[in-house]
Amino acid sequence: MLSRRHFILGAGGAGLALVGAGTAFVATRTPSRALAAWDTTLAPVADVRLDAFRHAILAPNPHNRQPWTIELVGSDEAILRCDLQRRLPHTDPFDRQITIGFGCFIELARIAASTRGVRLDITPFPEGAPAEQDRLDARPIARLKFVTEISMQPDPLFKVITVRRSAKVPFDLTRHIASDLLATMRATGSAETTVEASLVAKMRDLTWNAWMVESTTPHTMRESVELMRIGKAQIERNPDGIALGGAMIEALALTGAFTPQAMLDPASLSFKAGVDRYRPIIFSTGGYAWLTTAGNARLDQLDAGRRFVRLNLEASASGISIHPVSQALQEYKEMAGMLTAVRSALAVPPSHTLQMLARIGYAAEQNPTPRWPLEQKLIRT
Repeated sequence: MLSRRHFILGAGGAGLALVGAGTAFVATRTPSRALAAWDTTLAPVADVRLDAFRHAILAPNPHNRQPWTIELVGSDEAILRCDLQRRLPHTDPFDRQITIGFGCFIELARIAASTRGVRLDITPFPEGAPAEQDRLDARPIARLKFVTEISMQPDPLFKVITVRRSAKVPFDLTRHIASDLLATMRATGSAETTVEASLVAKMRDLTWNAWMVESTTPHTMRESVELMRIGKAQIERNPDGIALGGAMIEALALTGAFTPQAMLDPASLSFKAGVDRYRPIIFSTGGYAWLTTAGNARLDQLDAGRRFVRLNLEASASGISIHPVSQALQEYKEMAGMLTAVRSALAVPPSHTLQMLARIGYAAEQNPTPRWPLEQKLIRT
């Protein structure tokens, strides 16, 4: 989303005129259908699988691609596959981040099922897993069996599934995360955290430079721009990708002052405004969290996803915001130097894989991210 100041300059006031024409325009810019999946008032459905999956589709995932398809089998099983058209070949060339997103999905399904007294038995990659340097294929990501278990205790993190957010905003640097909350987050996600000033300062620079590498590398930036959904109509039509909504953006899009094509040109006002918006986000960071695994097999990546979403939920329960900033972890050649620098700064052992990196801190309440309805992801046999 571009800064308000640059919108005004770029639109020559036309955008403000449209927004100021009446409160009706502003009030109707919320993409209600695209946000309906977050509705917390819906009663549980009879089929525990559907109840689990309507929570699982809220999982964090790269570029909000929501790549899952769910085949319901019999009365108590499901097969989870990747929609291969929803991968990110430029920023995620080996589908590592996509696989982490599936780990998040599976863990949310497991948490939700536990509240119904149901255990989720997970068979990952039942037909075999692609090697870490290959891409995902049509084989299942997991086979899931829902088993009633009288002694099953509800997972306490269930209550924050629908309030979890990825906070892509500046954090409040006047508020500091207490050491006991950091310890709880580390334990919940088997993660590492830091609020140490010198390391945080170094990581701010590194994560900013990594963002700039992604944004100025033509093929990676184009991948993001092609996934931008600008304004309510586009978001409702395609509730995935990078949603850019709100009255100001819509007004400027209508005047032609903001276009995706302009975002591809580093010399354009739109691109510079995007830089101006993102810089204070990165540099208002007072802490980081990261996850590593001893290997980088597909099972390691699924495990990283399950751990990350638990970390995210635990943070949400404590009022702490999380914003993944994993650009430096991406495996394309232009980013290799940044990955090396981040691994060195965080003292990641040579044999380990740095799977996730995120800002942590305090932020104002954020709106949810658009989602496809569960029905769009189901395959019934």
